[in-house]
Amino acid sequence: MTEKSKTKRGGAEERILLSAADLFAKLGYNGVSTRDIAAGAGVNEVTIYRHYPRKRDLYLAVLDAELQQVKLRGDLLGRIAEATNGPTALERTLELVAATLLNKPELLRLIQFSALELGEDIDPMLRKHLGQLVEVVARYLEPWASKGELHNANAKTVVLALISMAVNYRSLHRLFLSGDSGQQAIFKAYVDLCCISSDRPGPATGHVPEEMLRGLP
Repeated sequence: MTEKSKTKRGGAEERILLSAADLFAKLGYNGVSTRDIAAGAGVNEVTIYRHYPRKRDLYLAVLDAELQQVKLRGDLLGRIAEATNGPTALERTLELVAATLLNKPELLRLIQFSALELGEDIDPMLRKHLGQLVEVVARYLEPWASKGELHNANAKTVVLALISMAVNYRSLHRLFLSGDSGQQAIFKAYVDLCCISSDRPGPATGHVPEEMLRGLP
């Protein structure tokens, strides 16, 4: 194969991936056909199948490429490490999550469509790429969990909850709240949910507040 033909082939594959990423992020796996992707890439369907025998293979290639771009910022990890209390550590964790994921709306939509349309067999890929985020950040929160400043003593569970909150807050805020409270105000509310107040007992002490018991039958 000549260098010229290699270049053309590589260019076609790149266009296919770009077209597929755009369409899958907008319409999901089931909402896009290989014909749509081929039209967007300026190739015919046969060219797609030369590179990706199944549409599913193409979707996985797109998701893998997007996940490879997820990187943790060292300066933001440093800010978590410098926190002097649990609430500050959680606020800075949300800052890190936002900087890592929220500026990648296409990736977030691909992950959501994956969960809805492709099932659990996509989990190993997500775990491979996002596992570092969970593992590393959890280590920074473990000291505060062990001190009882977090409602949940499992730091990984807290990180997963924060990721879920950060990923979904925009759509929920748009649906149910008028105006714009701002990202920091929303994150502060999430931090309050995850932290134990210093002036009242909470789940970490094994004590259920009396006002909660009053509502039980």
